[in-house]
Amino acid sequence: MATPSLEAILIALALTLLAGMSTGVGAMMSLFAKADSKKFLAGALGFSAGVMLYVSFLDLIPLSLEDIAEVIPGKAGEIYVTLAFFGGMAVIALIDWLIPEDENPHELNRHDEGNNKHLKRTGTMLALAIGIHNFPEGMATFVSALDGPEVALPIVIAIAIHNIPEGIAVAVPIYHATGDRKKALKWSTISGLAEPLGALVGMLFLLPFWSPTVNSLLIAAVAGVMVYISVDELLPGAENYGHHHIAIGCVILGMALMALSILMF
Repeated sequence: MATPSLEAILIALALTLLAGMSTGVGAMMSLFAKADSKKFLAGALGFSAGVMLYVSFLDLIPLSLEDIAEVIPGKAGEIYVTLAFFGGMAVIALIDWLIPEDENPHELNRHDEGNNKHLKRTGTMLALAIGIHNFPEGMATFVSALDGPEVALPIVIAIAIHNIPEGIAVAVPIYHATGDRKKALKWSTISGLAEPLGALVGMLFLLPFWSPTVNSLLIAAVAGVMVYISVDELLPGAENYGHHHIAIGCVILGMALMALSILMF
């Protein structure tokens, strides 16, 4: 693969911005949703997990293996892809470890406890913590988008869907604490801006070293990030809202949607 063209870079940046701004979509959905938000959140988290798991195992990993076979054939290439996959998991796990437990977005289900002051602080800290999580996601989305629209669109859809419940998680406590929809939307949007920021960092530091091998390994790392987020954050979060069958049904629905999306391209 040659160094990406300026047009490809601009398209990748635009797609990453689109994925990041879906936190604002989640915020708007939550601010005007019906009172029973637990079913909505369980379904949204389960749906997002289904999307990300399907894309990771049935699209990204096969693509990574196919690409690396062109430059490193046989078991050696497969080993590199496997290490990159678990390396992506290790990076996002390290970020989790660095974020204090009480401010970690994996503790989303506690936001309706406590007074308004605590709710506001929870929302703002969630925005910052989710922003930290979104930074490597933005870099991963940008890198994947450089591989072409047929690869970019399923990934952008997956990341965007994943960001919607994150936007909900930020907006709900801030809105319930302040009664201010604009403030809730602002903080949700700020957390999403970490995605294009991560893309810019990826452009500045990765493109000078671009090669088919780097491309393949980064795609595998993207899959690792997605799988870790799904099993560590999204699926437990969906279950904790207490609507098991809604969550599982939406996991399957998410997989079906992404299967259809991939077959169409």
